[in-house]
This record gives sequence, structure tokens and C-alpha cells, in this order.
Amino acid sequence: MTGLLKLTEIIDAFNARLGRILAWLILIVVIISATNATIRKVFDTSSNAWLELQWILFGAIFLLCSPWTLLSNEHIRIDIVNSMLPKRWRDWIDVFGHIFFLLPLTIVMIITSVPFFINSFSLNEQSVNAGGLPQWPAKALIVVGFFLLFLQGISELIKRVAVLCGRIPDPYATGGGMHAVMETEAERILAAAKAETE
Repeated sequence: MTGLLKLTEIIDAFNARLGRILAWLILIVVIISATNATIRKVFDTSSNAWLELQWILFGAIFLLCSPWTLLSNEHIRIDIVNSMLPKRWRDWIDVFGHIFFLLPLTIVMIITSVPFFINSFSLNEQSVNAGGLPQWPAKALIVVGFFLLFLQGISELIKRVAVLCGRIPDPYATGGGMHAVMETEAERILAAAKAETE
């Protein structure tokens, strides 16, 4: 189990670092989008390449940051039902969900997207739009994104089993994740605003 937990540390560190770096693509997409829209309105001209670049970058953000989302415990779940259950049940639901839903989905997506990418790459598939970009890099993102999500799913499964066995403390027991950070910040702002009005 110790070796597996070391593996989770490596996977977690890689996906967290990649997610933090790629999150900056959001700013780049906004700049490209705003510039493209401004040029289109002011000069009545546009470029399909810039438009498609926005789509590819958005795909990169969505696919390559999804492992970071899972690591941060920010993925979508039915919290109303989940929060009413005992902690041990929630842990078992996570194990069940990872084994029977998340990991099989990622495996199916990897298996089906690899030929999809290879075919596109071998043909050097280009956009059907005039002046568009090659299509194979976008298709490569599907393979890479689901592979990284598969690795993160394995990491989360190992950690959840380790928590159930009492080998490690629950990394999410304190209500970690971005929601907790945002709630703490909101409380701080409200307290500061209240102090100013008094």
C-alpha cells in the first residue's frame, strides 16, 4: 500500500501542476476571443484559424484540467443525497463509482479515441473551414485528457481504499476543495463589510 500511495503522490502532483498551468489558458482564450471580435467589428474581417484556436484551447482546458478537478474534489455529484449518508457509506460509494463508472468510461474513451486520433494524424486532417487549423491536435487532446483522468481516477481509488483501511486520514474530511476556500473568503469579506458599517 505504501508504494501505491507514493504513486498517488506522483499522479496528484503532476495533475495539480498541469491544471494550474493550463488554467492560464482561460486568460489567453479571453484575449484571443476579445481581439478576434474587435477586429471583426472594427475592420469587418475575421480568421477561422483564430476562431478554431479558441475552440482547441477551450478543449484543452476542459479535458486536461478535469483530472485536477477530480483531485480537488470539485467534480459534480449529488451533494444533497451524498451529504445525508454516513461517511463510511460515502467512501464506499466513491469506491464503487470509480471502479464501475469513472475508470470504465475513461478506458472506453481512450480505446475509441486512439484510432480516431491516429487516423486524423495519418491523413494530416485539416479543417473544412477556409484558413482553419489542423484537426489532429484537437483529437489528441481527447486521448491525453482521458488518459490523465484515468490516472487520477486510479489515484483517487487508491486513496479512498487507504482511507477505508485506516492507512491515511481522509484528504477531504475538512471539506477541502475550492468551495471551502471560496466560503472562507466570502465569510471574511462579509465580516469586513459588517465591521465597516458598525
